[in-house]
Amino acid sequence: MTIDERLEKLTERHEALAQTVEIIAGMQKDNERRFAETDRRIGQVLEAITQLGHIAESHDRRLDNLEGNSR
Repeated sequence: MTIDERLEKLTERHEALAQTVEIIAGMQKDNERRFAETDRRIGQVLEAITQLGHIAESHDRRLDNLEGNSR
């Protein structure tokens, strides 16, 4: 194999690696966006659960008051 052939082969490998890095970088950006969206949605779910907990406590106190058992 001549030096020119080796250089050509190295150039092809370099280009292939560069393309792979670009693809991986794009995938990483997509994953970061998805994780950010997932975190946002989890935050909304946790907030809703907290609100439901407050509502349940309020209803529980109301039922106790209706039954004459004040807390």
